[in-house]
Amino acid sequence: MTRDISIILPAKNEAESLQQLLPTLREHFPEEEILVVNDGSTDSTVEVCEQHGVSVVSHVYSMGNGAAIKTGARNATKSILVFMDADGQHTPADITRLLDKFDEGYDMVVGARHLDSHASLTRRIGNTIYNKLASWMTGYPIEDLTSGFRAARARHFKKFLYLLPNKFSYPTTSTMAFFRSGLPVGYVPIKALNRSGDRKSHIRLFHDGFRFLIIIIKIGALFSPMRFFLPISAALFLAGLTYYGYTYYNWGRLTNMSAVLFMSSLFTFLIGVVSEQISALHYKDIQETQRRTER
Repeated sequence: MTRDISIILPAKNEAESLQQLLPTLREHFPEEEILVVNDGSTDSTVEVCEQHGVSVVSHVYSMGNGAAIKTGARNATKSILVFMDADGQHTPADITRLLDKFDEGYDMVVGARHLDSHASLTRRIGNTIYNKLASWMTGYPIEDLTSGFRAARARHFKKFLYLLPNKFSYPTTSTMAFFRSGLPVGYVPIKALNRSGDRKSHIRLFHDGFRFLIIIIKIGALFSPMRFFLPISAALFLAGLTYYGYTYYNWGRLTNMSAVLFMSSLFTFLIGVVSEQISALHYKDIQETQRRTER
C-alpha cells in the first residue's frame, strides 16, 4: 500500500552509496516520493539519481546538511516527511518501523541508534551526555537526540524550518522544537550500519568539543532557558558567597573576586530571563495554531 510520505536524503558526493541504496529504497517503496537533495556534489550524484528515477533538487554550491534538509522539506509534497542519510547508515526496511510507530499518534518518530552504532567511544560518550541533558531539560526520556533518521508530520516540521541551522545539529533543534511545542515524539530502536565504503569519522578534539558546547547551549535556549541558566547562576552565587566568607574571615573585607562572582551570577540570571521570553516568542504562533485546530 502506498503511504503518503516523502523520503528525503541530503547528499554530498554520495554517488557510490546511492548506487546501492536507491534500488533497495525503491524496492521497499516503489510508488512513494523519494527526493535527493544534492548539496553541491562534484561527483555523479545527480546522474545516479536520474538513473534510478528519483527526484533531485540541487544546490549550486554546498550549503550544509541542515540547509539540504530544509530544501527537501520545502520541496516535498506529502504529509509525512522521512529523513535518512544517503551514506548507507540507515536501512530502508526500518522506515516501515518508523511509520508503524508514527501511526500510534506521534508527530515525530526518531530512529534511536544502539550505542555500538556510534563510530567511536568519544561519540558514544558525547551522545549519551546529550541524551541525558536533553531528558533532564524536557522532563521526557530522549533516547537519541542527534539521530538523522526520523519521520515527522510535514505541517509541523515546516513551521520550524527557520529555527534549523544550515550546517549540522538539525536533529537536536527539531527534536527540542517539537517537545517545546507539546508535540509527541516517539523512538524506535535501530542499528546504524557502517558508512558506505568503510569511511571513518575523524575525531577532532577541539572542533567536536566546541560543537558539544554549542549543542548544550542550544538545548537550553530552545526548550527551557531558565532550567539551563538558573543552576549556573546559583553556582556562581554560591562560589561568590563562599569566597566572600573566606576573605571576610581572614581579612574582614569583600574582595574584587567576590564582587565579580556576584555580578556574574546576576548577569547569568538576567540572560536566562531574557532567553525565556525570546524562546516563548518562537513558539507563540505554533501554540495559537494548535489551539485553533483543537477548537
